[in-house]
Amino acid sequence: MVDAYFSRAGSRFAAPLVFAVLLLGDSAAAQEIAWNAIRSPAPGEPNAIGAYANGCLLGAEELPPEGAGYQAIRLSRHRNYGHPELVQFIIDLGARLDEVGIGPVLIADMAQPRGGPMPSGHISHQSGLDADIWFRLDLPRLPRSARDFVPAEIMVDRGDWRLRTEVWTDAQATILHLAATDPRIARIFVHPVLKRDMCEREWEDRTFLRTLRPWFGHDAHFHVRLQCPDDNPDCQPQNSIPPGEGCGEELLSWFPEPGEPPPRPRPSQRVPPTPSETCVAVATME
Repeated sequence: MVDAYFSRAGSRFAAPLVFAVLLLGDSAAAQEIAWNAIRSPAPGEPNAIGAYANGCLLGAEELPPEGAGYQAIRLSRHRNYGHPELVQFIIDLGARLDEVGIGPVLIADMAQPRGGPMPSGHISHQSGLDADIWFRLDLPRLPRSARDFVPAEIMVDRGDWRLRTEVWTDAQATILHLAATDPRIARIFVHPVLKRDMCEREWEDRTFLRTLRPWFGHDAHFHVRLQCPDDNPDCQPQNSIPPGEGCGEELLSWFPEPGEPPPRPRPSQRVPPTPSETCVAVATME
């Protein structure tokens, strides 16, 4: 993979990449890369490398901190970078929301300037194709300095697994619908209760519902994941989504049995994977 990658990246970057691979390779030093301390994207043509949960990013773009229909939050975390296709997806979604009078939506974590693992908060978001978009819609435009300490608004009563209808409205459902019908989307993670509400609504075309995948923890935001760009052969896609809307037995399997307490997500015991040689090289490029 590395040799093929060098040929795509161009000879201008080959020497520093080769040196980095030889220096770090699969050694323990590769596990100790401080990805969150890297403040600039790696130069080169945009390339989402590896898997969503074990990858990196070449040629990232920074999302403009604000635009039509959105404003980025927690900017001090430097997680507002992504593959150009992700940045454009957010800009396009914001514009569509602005047209229908919704927003600004809050854009939270995307990726770090060169992707890679984050020290907290996520296992994925490593290849520049993931982003968290909050459901909270009651905030006006805020100065950038005031966006670091914005609390989330939870849409689900976690005790009895019901919608909090005082905060979950047609507007949030519209946001999910507009996001999920974008052809760039691979899947969107939402809380099972929110998926159930989307399934119970009437839609002229219901095919987008299969894109909404139930997952714990996504009750204050939804997690968008783009498909691998066609011209990024190093990007590793996930398995295909099962056929159908995902509104039947598959969805019901996430819900507690009558009289039983709601299930709790198990803490991850996953051992962080060793970064690939290519990602070690991306992290250490000058």
